[in-house]
Amino acid sequence: MANISKSLLHRFLTWKSKNLSHRQFLMFLSAVIGFVAGLFAVMIKNLTHLIQSLLEGEFVANYHDAFYFIFPVLGLLIVYLIIKFVLRQKVGHGIPTTLYAISRKKGIMKRFQMYASLLTAPITVGFGGSVGLEGPTVATGASLGSNISRIFLMNQASRTLLIGCAAAGAMSSIFKAPIAAIIFAIEVFSLDLTLASLLPLLIASVSAILTSYFFFGSQIILPFTLEDQFTISEVPYYLVLGVVAAAFSVYFSRIYFGSTKLLAKITSPFVRLIFAGLGLGVLIYFIPPLYGEGYNVINNLLQENYLEALGTNLFNAYLENIWVVIILLAGLVIFKIIASALTFSAGGVGGIFAPVMFMGSAMGHCFALVVNNLGIFKNEISVSNFTLVGMAGLMAGVLHAPLTAIFLIAELTHGYELFIPLMITAAISYLITTKFEPHSVYTMELARRGDLLTHDKDQTVLTLMNISRVVEKNFIALEIDMNLGDVIHDGVMKSSRNIFPVIDENQNFMGIILLDDIRSIMFNEKLYDEVKVQEIMQQAPEIIDIENDRMKEIMLKFQESNAWNLPVVREGKYIGFISKSKLLTAYRQKLIEVTV
Repeated sequence: MANISKSLLHRFLTWKSKNLSHRQFLMFLSAVIGFVAGLFAVMIKNLTHLIQSLLEGEFVANYHDAFYFIFPVLGLLIVYLIIKFVLRQKVGHGIPTTLYAISRKKGIMKRFQMYASLLTAPITVGFGGSVGLEGPTVATGASLGSNISRIFLMNQASRTLLIGCAAAGAMSSIFKAPIAAIIFAIEVFSLDLTLASLLPLLIASVSAILTSYFFFGSQIILPFTLEDQFTISEVPYYLVLGVVAAAFSVYFSRIYFGSTKLLAKITSPFVRLIFAGLGLGVLIYFIPPLYGEGYNVINNLLQENYLEALGTNLFNAYLENIWVVIILLAGLVIFKIIASALTFSAGGVGGIFAPVMFMGSAMGHCFALVVNNLGIFKNEISVSNFTLVGMAGLMAGVLHAPLTAIFLIAELTHGYELFIPLMITAAISYLITTKFEPHSVYTMELARRGDLLTHDKDQTVLTLMNISRVVEKNFIALEIDMNLGDVIHDGVMKSSRNIFPVIDENQNFMGIILLDDIRSIMFNEKLYDEVKVQEIMQQAPEIIDIENDRMKEIMLKFQESNAWNLPVVREGKYIGFISKSKLLTAYRQKLIEVTV
């Protein structure tokens, strides 16, 4: 069977090379990937809804408050067992995992990632995990795009573009917002905005949204139509909302990473699951709107249906008091990210896109209620409009994707009446947030490790370069206890290089000897036994640590040291040299690969 498949593939590739250009075939693949990414989005969403409907059956409905506590823990336990005994591989967070594959794995993603999120994300969210489905859906589609491109022997640039097509397709299918989906792929995956990349993204986005319409009809996540018009008198409020959104964006990022880092100190995955899972259960028991994705809460807020939005809680009898509602909404903003962090720390599989929209809607709604009920402003502002713009403000700050935020809300509301306030709030939130958090929640960890791709072409090329491929090992190493005679006979006479690394008995790098350092004494045989290596060696101007130094730091070391060759070590042990000429040659080759 394997031989038959290889034969068919070979025949197809032969036919393709004769009848289709690379560009034409790329368009065809983008349509296929968009369709399948949309199909995956439908499957993940439907599986989640199926689980939720089963859990909200007649028996459970009578005791639903009690089950709010146990369901999330049960779902996380099932996910833990699937990962440990079925997948047997770690399932990373969707979009960061995809970004890492692009930057460090040449866009190559493992095959199991095509179905890992399909098995785990619906269970996580369906049982009440306080995360979203967008990230896992994007990762599933991206893995599909990666593996299809490998089958058809596409180069790295095409593979990265097809991953972007999968991401655009997934987002287009989920939100029925094809333009926002294209912008999302460009902003988050740092794709070049050229006609060559835009057309495949467009095809994938359209293909996915048609798939969504076929299975879901005209049903959308946020079925809302604008009723209140934007007025110029509201501009100051949108300016203030942008500042508030920036403050909560910084809060979101720091609580998210702080909480996960703190819980990561619990080394046992099972103990961490129990601890974080029970914490999540307690939060959801007392604050039921934190259960699951939360789009139903957003829709109820847009309709100003507070009884449904806030769920059954200790303060139901006081919801007629608007200030009680405001306090409860502020609680949703504060505690949603904590619930999401607990879900991730417990081993849940999901994304942060939905939590960001949830927090943004509650924040914008709360802001509008405060303004309208303080009694010090002459005109009331539109609560629904500020709910929508609040989502855009938080997306712009947390995800560092202001254009995605603007176009997504505009498309979801079927119009562009809110375009000006969306631009104002998103721009302010993004600009302020980036002063305090230069990287988004998707990219922060990658940036810290030097694995982040950006729209800066030079930075992208440096990130994609493989350090190990430029290490030269044809240098003769000298031991530190050698004398000058050994250096001449075992080093100079056998080497074509003019630099020699010095190591100890454990292969630890100690220093270097340059041929120029011994030129004046190398023919004086009387000194062969007298002069020791440690007397003539010198410290290297810089040392490259292959485990910790990224290409940007390596380039900087060459620039500051003015050296032509620098030694490379791994855990202090010598492994070779990197030359400036080979490094620059590799850079030029990678630049050609990335831009072709």
